[in-house]
Amino acid sequence: MQTTLTELEQEIVDIFVRMAGVLNLPRSVGELYGLLFISPSPLCINDCMEKLGISKGSTSQGLKILRSFGAVKTVYVPGERRDYFEAESGLRKIVTGFVNEQIRPHLEGGNERMGRLEELVRVSDSEQKEFFADRIDRLKGWQKRANLLLPFALNFIKPE
Repeated sequence: MQTTLTELEQEIVDIFVRMAGVLNLPRSVGELYGLLFISPSPLCINDCMEKLGISKGSTSQGLKILRSFGAVKTVYVPGERRDYFEAESGLRKIVTGFVNEQIRPHLEGGNERMGRLEELVRVSDSEQKEFFADRIDRLKGWQKRANLLLPFALNFIKPE
């Protein structure tokens, strides 16, 4: 196996590194997904480490993150004892996994936080109590719309 990235592989990896940055994910997540996306055959952890020049810890953590939202799957390679990985190429599956792993927990945790904020405003003796209550109501509205919008938005991503 070639241990350096070809120019094509470098370009693809760079695309996914930039996407990972936009999504506030570690650089290694983008590097790994990009490498697996452009690889015609499954790769093991050692292959990924060598081609990308990243540590075993970064590789393991990156693969764990990618598996958690369904962007990478483990595949069986006859005669091999190591795990091999390949990229999931279906956008809907990846986005749905990302939303379920990264976004939904924050929205669900927001309900508890909103209740705490409402209680803080309720017991407040601040002169701006009405202003604060209005801002909390606005946040609740944003959260409600986000909860309604996510499933709707996912419907626009066509299954592949």
